[in-house]
Amino acid sequence: MLKYYTVLIAFLLSCSTLIAQDKKPKVALVLSGGGAKGVAHIPLLQKMDSLGIVPDLIVGNSMGSIVGGLYAMGYSGNEIADLAKHIKWNNLIGGSLSLDNVSNEEKSEFNQYLISAAIVKGKVKINPFILSDQNLRNFLISVTHPVYHISDFDSLPIPFRAIATDIVAGKEVVLDSGSLALAMRSSMSIPGIFSAVPYKNTLLIDGGVLNNFPTDVAKRMGADFIIGSDVGNGMLPKERLDNLQSLLFQSGMIASNLKNPANRKLCDILLSHGKNITYGTGDFGQILNIYQQGKIALSQELPKLIKISKKLKQFKQATKSLPKERDSITLDNIIYKGISKDHLNHIKARTNFKKGAKHTKLDIVKGINTAMGTALFQQIEYGLLDKENKTTLYLNASEIASHQIKGAVHYNNELGAGLILNYTGRNLIGKSSRSLITIDLAKNPKVRLQHQNIFGKNKNWWMRTELYINNYVQGLFTDGFRTEDYKYRFQQVKSHLNRNLSSLKSYVGIGIEYENTVLKPLVPLEVSFEEGEGINRYRYQNYLATLRFHYNTINKQYFATKGTSIAVNYKRSLDNTLNIDFFSSDSPEDINLNGSLAKYHKFSVLASNRFSVSPKSTLITGITGGFIFEDALKENENSFADYGVGTSFFLGGNASIARGGSFIVPGLKDGEVLASQFLKADVSFQYALQKKIFITPHMDLVIFGNDTFSNYLQNFTKTSSNWNNININQTGLIFSTGLTASYNSILGPINIDASFVNDISRIRFFVGIGYSFVGF
Repeated sequence: MLKYYTVLIAFLLSCSTLIAQDKKPKVALVLSGGGAKGVAHIPLLQKMDSLGIVPDLIVGNSMGSIVGGLYAMGYSGNEIADLAKHIKWNNLIGGSLSLDNVSNEEKSEFNQYLISAAIVKGKVKINPFILSDQNLRNFLISVTHPVYHISDFDSLPIPFRAIATDIVAGKEVVLDSGSLALAMRSSMSIPGIFSAVPYKNTLLIDGGVLNNFPTDVAKRMGADFIIGSDVGNGMLPKERLDNLQSLLFQSGMIASNLKNPANRKLCDILLSHGKNITYGTGDFGQILNIYQQGKIALSQELPKLIKISKKLKQFKQATKSLPKERDSITLDNIIYKGISKDHLNHIKARTNFKKGAKHTKLDIVKGINTAMGTALFQQIEYGLLDKENKTTLYLNASEIASHQIKGAVHYNNELGAGLILNYTGRNLIGKSSRSLITIDLAKNPKVRLQHQNIFGKNKNWWMRTELYINNYVQGLFTDGFRTEDYKYRFQQVKSHLNRNLSSLKSYVGIGIEYENTVLKPLVPLEVSFEEGEGINRYRYQNYLATLRFHYNTINKQYFATKGTSIAVNYKRSLDNTLNIDFFSSDSPEDINLNGSLAKYHKFSVLASNRFSVSPKSTLITGITGGFIFEDALKENENSFADYGVGTSFFLGGNASIARGGSFIVPGLKDGEVLASQFLKADVSFQYALQKKIFITPHMDLVIFGNDTFSNYLQNFTKTSSNWNNININQTGLIFSTGLTASYNSILGPINIDASFVNDISRIRFFVGIGYSFVGF
């Protein structure tokens, strides 16, 4: 009887083997998370393509979900490799919106502060994440666009699952439907780095918190054969837990790391990259090297891959290809979520999405970027849904709080140190409005109060009213030396009505302005002068009408690499008063001058262009000019050539000054040269030694005069390189050349400049740290 059962069992086992050989085994590909190290998965995909291995299931986590999701939707290994090699990873992972995608009315405040926080219900709330993910979202939406209409991941060319963690309930979530781009993004929501993703009344974070290498998910789904690629290193030894970053990372991955050994054992073929990859999860600048290191484990497991490839050839395998992408899509419905009533019309106007109209993929990305450029949102989740042969575009936005406080620090060796504090409120006075107050607590303090409203059917009109006050200690220079110091107080009130020609690039505006300029010697002349004469107090008040045109496609506020900026300003003096108290050691009483300056037209233009010469180098060229056209003198009027400090252009300094009429000339001190007419040409070459370290050689040439425009033209070629001592029939020639070393730090730009200027005969140094107090 025993012999009979033994033979029967043997027969049944033999039959089952034969049956199994007639049925194709279910092959699963499992890709772990690992940040930048996840690029090491790609050589495996390329080899599977060449061997004809098409998996029946792909399971990925974090970066593995992005690589695996792309492969599942039909991208080849080579196509994914090309994407990885050519993506600008630093911009994708945490890169902020570029300046050329910011609305005209928000450019001046964009990326000008070190820290910001929201005020919600009377409490200060810091952002719960470090990096912006908008560029990442845009990328994922773009690359998954060919399958936007597929919501069931089993209907992809290869069935796919992404792993995430429900941070509310503390459990693993296997994403099998919905938006593929959103599933990828949810799977890599690294806590504290990226924001958690809302999902079915909960929040999702990186799947690696609980299951970084989810082979068990593939096994539960019926996988017979698992090919796994793991870029993790497991638990770090004691000697490597010597810094805060490694301690936090290990503590956040404990559950996953404890599970990892068992998950690795489930693999029939395991590519273990940990010991081969010498870079970290955040080393996105080393993608090419990580890709090459991914080939090491592949070569070690290649014989096993070839063997399974041969076995699978006896079975008919699925074919995969990327679905054909539509050129354009008709939007049957548009759903806006998370956008308040105060902002909804503004966003509808700026995105320009129309029901029933055709939109390309680029149209949608441009519209979302334009909405982000309004500075109203932290992020905008968006996507396309197909249901019942109708396409819906949904936008789910996270608005920035209506009340924000911001701050920055700054220092330069000319103006000293300061602390910039800002409050920004939205919709305090009307819809689509912004109000702010900015204070610079410094040796040379400044205050700006500003309010603007955006209006009109298409939100192309905006009005801005501003009060600006600054107090400086302004030096007067003789032959390159600071000989006197004056208290310089400048007050300005201006109101401008502007019309966008393009909401992101250009606008024109008209306005009215009031300026009040007061100068007094820091030390009273009766104390400092034993004999001689001078000005004890100078006051100039001016009312002006203005016209302006601005065009800006510069891509960054600092260290820009491409784009053009043009600012044309015209001002017409309407009325002005001049009051001067003269001091003379020969007179017991001050002599007073009360009158006005002749009315005038004032014109200035500043044009700059940046050309990207190579990935690391940028050529910067610029032309700047300022000219004053004086009316004929009337009775009781004086010429600006004699008393026109309040109307003059201030030339000099290495850092932007919020005061109007100031123009940078490296090597000169701030306001070292006062001019009624000037023309400046400059050229520089910005080179990135490393990601955040730059050197910039530069040259500037300035021809200026202190008399009427006609006199300036007449003497334009009669330049004197001794510009400190030009007479009225001459123009001064300033030539400046130097080198700036810069570091784009967390505090803001750090610049160290050494420049030589003719007629001074020595090199001058400038050191600047942090963000500048911004102007209009």
